Amino acid sequence: MKAMILAAGRGERMRPLTDHTPKPLLPAAGKPLIEHTIKQLVAAGFNEIVINHAHLGRQIEDYLGNGQRLGATIGYSPEGETALETAGGIINALPLLGDEPFLVVNGDIATDFPYAGLKNLDVDLAHLVLVNNPEHHPAGDFALNHAGLVTEVGTEKLTFSGIGLYRPELFGATPAGIRKLAPLLRMAMTEKRVSGQHFAGFWMDIGTPQRLQELDARLRPQPNLSTGQF
Repeated sequence: MKAMILAAGRGERMRPLTDHTPKPLLPAAGKPLIEHTIKQLVAAGFNEIVINHAHLGRQIEDYLGNGQRLGATIGYSPEGETALETAGGIINALPLLGDEPFLVVNGDIATDFPYAGLKNLDVDLAHLVLVNNPEHHPAGDFALNHAGLVTEVGTEKLTFSGIGLYRPELFGATPAGIRKLAPLLRMAMTEKRVSGQHFAGFWMDIGTPQRLQELDARLRPQPNLSTGQF
């Protein structure tokens, strides 16, 4: 199964950090955000990776190259300076993703989600990983019913993590261009073709400089107070 990392966002809330550096290359614990994600994917068996990019995207290609040093084979889907939004970016990359279901991961999240568990999952049109609502998004996005289907209605909504499995058919009737993913998912939900799971482990949306600092502190080794050693 191939994986795609969405890395085309402008990162407006991260400015001025993203004025000269694409958001996926911002460092946490000495390594770019996207490198942490790639290493997790490779460890889980996702070795074929597609990355889209827009703003300053050439820097991403220059840094990662063909992915060999990280144990991956990386292909790129450039979008120019104007990003195509989530669905538009995926549609643009479909020739690289093939005809089978594929994993998509937002390039600005940090998590210890076990990606390997998705490799052999039977998926209809989409399968979404939902997480507990963070402080900055208390209302959540979608609900998960007792049948394991994701719906728009429900008393206990959760937040979409930015981790999802998709079949190419989800995007088949949508023209190329700037397109958001949510309308396609909502349409598929009405047809009961979107499954999901709730992940209660570590997850962060790295959307602000403060959250980047929090992630940096989390990932760095903590000193051993009894010995003074790291």
